[in-house]
Parts: sequence; C-alpha cells; structure tokens
Amino acid sequence: MRFAYPQLLVLAALLPLAGFAWTFLRVRREKALRTITMNPPRSRLFGLQSAFMMTGLALAIVAAARPQWGRSVEMHVARSRNVAVAIDVSRSMLAPDVRPNRLERAKADVADLIDSLGEDRCALVAFRRTGVTLCPLTTDRSFLRSALESLSPDSAPRGETDLGSAVRACLDALDPAADDHNAIIVISDGGDLRGEALAGAKLAKKRGIPIFTVGIGNPKKATAIPAEDGRGAMKFKGEDVKVKLEEAALKAIAEASGGRYVPLATAGTAETTLGAIYRHFLRQVAYKEQNEEDSRLGERYALFLVPGVLFMMAAAALSNGRFAKRKFKRS
Repeated sequence: MRFAYPQLLVLAALLPLAGFAWTFLRVRREKALRTITMNPPRSRLFGLQSAFMMTGLALAIVAAARPQWGRSVEMHVARSRNVAVAIDVSRSMLAPDVRPNRLERAKADVADLIDSLGEDRCALVAFRRTGVTLCPLTTDRSFLRSALESLSPDSAPRGETDLGSAVRACLDALDPAADDHNAIIVISDGGDLRGEALAGAKLAKKRGIPIFTVGIGNPKKATAIPAEDGRGAMKFKGEDVKVKLEEAALKAIAEASGGRYVPLATAGTAETTLGAIYRHFLRQVAYKEQNEEDSRLGERYALFLVPGVLFMMAAAALSNGRFAKRKFKRS
C-alpha cells in the first residue's frame, strides 16, 4: 500500500491533542453549568461520543492521504490514427545543405510532428540498408522523443540506402486490422540504390495505406558529405563525395501508394514543418475509435472515508447539547 499524499498522515499525530482539548472544554463547560444550576445536563455517553469522533477523524485523515493498492484497469475510447515515420540515417543525411544538416533538420521536424499527434499513435523507424523499428506504435510522447534524440547513422545497419526496406518496416509496425486508419511518412534525401521501393509502395496501396514521402536537401546543387572523422569531406578515389536531393524515387513511392510527395524547404518555415504537413495532409486518414486500457494503482480512499463519515455522524447523534438546553430552559 502507498499513499498519494503521505504528508497528511502527520495530522493523525494531532488527534490525541484534539481529544484532550475537547475533553478539557467539555469539563470546563460542565463546571460552569454547576454554578448556575445544581442539576446540569450531562452526557453519559460522552466517552463513546469522543471515541466515535476521534475514530471518524482518523479515518478521514487516512482517506485524505489517498491510500492506493492493487491495480485498477480503466477502459476508455480514444479516437486515433496510426502513423509510422521512417527516417533515413545514411551518411548522405549528414550533408549540411540544410542547417545544421539533413538528419538534424529531419529530427527537429519529427519533434514538431510529435507535438501535433494529439491522440494519434506513432511508430519510429530508422533505415539505411534495412529498416529498424526504434519505437513501436505508441501515444507515449516521452518514449518517442527519447528514441528520436538517440537517432544517428549507427541506428541502422550500414549499406546501400533501401527505401523499400523502410516501407516494409513501417508496414510491419502498423496493425493490419486498422489499415484504413494507417499512414506512413518516409523522410529521405532519395538516394535509393537498390530500387525495391515501388514493390513496397504497391503493397501499401493494396492495404489502403498512403505513403507521404518527404524530400530533404537541395535538389539543384550537390553538397559534400562530411568525413566520418569530422575532418573535411568524405573521399572516393581522391574526390569529394557529393549528394543532392533525388526526388524521383520519393515521388514514385508516393504516387504508387496513393500518398503525396512533399519537399521540405531548406529554410524552416511554419508551412513546411512536418507538423504542418501532418495537419494538412494526414488528417484525411480516417479516425479510428479504439478501446485503450489504462492500468494504475487502485484508489481506496472510499474504504476509509465512508466509515469515517459514519462515525462522525454517530458522534453528532450522541450529542445532547440542543435537547439539554431546551430542558434547562423549561426548568
């Protein structure tokens, strides 16, 4: 058993003092009445009344501290959509044509997307040669942000960028029973070197899941990829390795799945953040009403509050103050 407000239990230590004060005032009142009449009203049940009142107050204090034990499961209906977000973590995403680089810009915008989810559930996938699910479908924003912050080129196996693997990983992360409420977002610079993405896009189309592809980078000018040691640019045969945003594969995936291609502007504006993209486009995906379980410690304060109130009512019923006053007046 635990208490939500254990500091309130300190009040129980004051009950003996309260009982002493009450008894003292009662005795002093009876002494005062004896100076007026030789037969003052007396409560023969004063001891029982005091016991009832102290017991009731003690139970009320315990109830106010909110005792909790066991588990209670509450079911509530949530209206939600499901979205799987796949982020390209290949080294080309470290190109600085988008500040500070493509990957960090993507992470910043996914953080904005997380803030726009509401009751919607989200899964996070990182991909290079294969897609890796870093966070399954959840409404836990803290878990999502933690997985997002840890995202780096080491989050997925090295190798040729495979957009098809990203799509397949997202399809696996989504519940097939809710495909009319599912959507996929793929964020990449488009460098698909394996060419298997269209097959995944057609499978998504068959399941009724639109894929929204987001191109990040400069499509007109190639930019050098930083070297792994952070010194200068990556080299191949003595030449700097340069990349630019390749939109063709991203557009094809979006079109084949019934989704939409959105180029992410190089300058972050309110209209081109992922949160805005989500609000503008993914809101077309239908809501799903689903039952969600919320398991928490059971609140047991009523077990103490109800008998506490009854004890205090019984103590009040034993009081003869009003009746004694009327009898004294008649005499």
